Amino acid sequence: MTPLPERFETDRLLLRPLKAADAPVIFTRYARDPDVARYMTWEPHRSVDETATYVADCIKARPDRDRSYAILPRGDDRLIGVFELRRMARHRLGFGYALAQMAWGQGFMTEALTNVVTWAMAQPAIFRIGDVCDTENTASARVMEKAGLTREGVLRRWAVHPNLGPEPRDCFSYARVKDMVA
Repeated sequence: MTPLPERFETDRLLLRPLKAADAPVIFTRYARDPDVARYMTWEPHRSVDETATYVADCIKARPDRDRSYAILPRGDDRLIGVFELRRMARHRLGFGYALAQMAWGQGFMTEALTNVVTWAMAQPAIFRIGDVCDTENTASARVMEKAGLTREGVLRRWAVHPNLGPEPRDCFSYARVKDMVA
């Protein structure tokens, strides 16, 4: 099984493993922000302890199955977001991300996702990387499209986004896949 990388680097970004000391910064920068949490499957954090529990759970995850990365501009120690890479099956990866408002509109998430997708497609045993976003989350849809993923369709009543209501909502499915060899 292809191991998940310890880190990713792009021209402008470093994605490194989360550490316990990141919790207060994550809480302050985005986890408590209702605008960041709007389309997430979690509610805004009410305390730094809640964020610390999230970070501890990420650190405890099996690194061959799931990795959570802090996103930082290169040469800068200010954490601006988190990227999660998940092994859904031996041949398939999923992902998730959150970015502080101060970093919105600068292409950071597109750059991070493009780098991860490029790595994934270069791995012989990985044939698919993809995930979903709420059909109203145009910013996330655009990030996935710009990163080279294709919209595959709508998954009806797929995910509950508690900040938008208690019922499951429709989501777009996006993926990049390797072509079948004849």
